[in-house]
Amino acid sequence: MVAVASLFVSALVLVLGVYGAARALSFARGAAASLPFESGTLPQQHAVSRYHVRWYAVTVLFLAFDMEMIFMYPWAVVVADIGMSAVLEMFAFLSLLVVGVVYVWREGALRWT
Repeated sequence: MVAVASLFVSALVLVLGVYGAARALSFARGAAASLPFESGTLPQQHAVSRYHVRWYAVTVLFLAFDMEMIFMYPWAVVVADIGMSAVLEMFAFLSLLVVGVVYVWREGALRWT
């Protein structure tokens, strides 16, 4: 219990110390400094403005390749121990990712023109 309490206190001291140092070392003061946008400069557009819909396809493509890499390494470590069922499960997983990539390709996110 003492270890948990000391860890909590040291984390709290660290967070408050970093916050205090950032506040002491910051040079931007005034009303613009309290705005949560670009280090105190006045914003040119609303903070909740929407992204263009074309970025949705790029996001799907990124997530497809990102999920592939996250799951391929642990799979490669244990595939020899598990056997053929692991290979079949990975092909099923990759086929779902291929569906996402085909969707992005059909939407035109892979065109550079």
